Amino acid sequence: MFLLRRFSIAVLAALAILLFYLWFVLLSPFGYETPDDLPPVAAGEHQVFVYGTLRFGMVRWLVYGRWDDPQEATLSGFRRDELDLEKAPEVQVNGYLLDVDAEELRRLDRYERLGIRYRRERVTLDNGTSAWVYRRLDTTRD
Repeated sequence: MFLLRRFSIAVLAALAILLFYLWFVLLSPFGYETPDDLPPVAAGEHQVFVYGTLRFGMVRWLVYGRWDDPQEATLSGFRRDELDLEKAPEVQVNGYLLDVDAEELRRLDRYERLGIRYRRERVTLDNGTSAWVYRRLDTTRD
């Protein structure tokens, strides 16, 4: 009984730490401020090509509150390089195309630490759609 109680306390503590971490990283006003030199997010709908953790519905739900059903998409002329995309002719990256509003795009910017770890740039997908994609900043590359 004693071990079961200690195990339960340890599991609850680990869960509390995980929830605090997710809140701090994804929702809190602490830990990230948009750099002053970034342009404001335009109102309206935006398309974002995702190729990493944002391919997973649970991650999208945690980041911007929707477990949507994104469209599969490909981006030619790039290959995945760990957490980034690298230009590479005759190669393509598979991912998803997200349709988000301005507030959801701001939440994605926060998740990706826009201006600190990533930059957001326009690309043209293989289906002709113009979309945002997040790419690592060269100065923070691990």
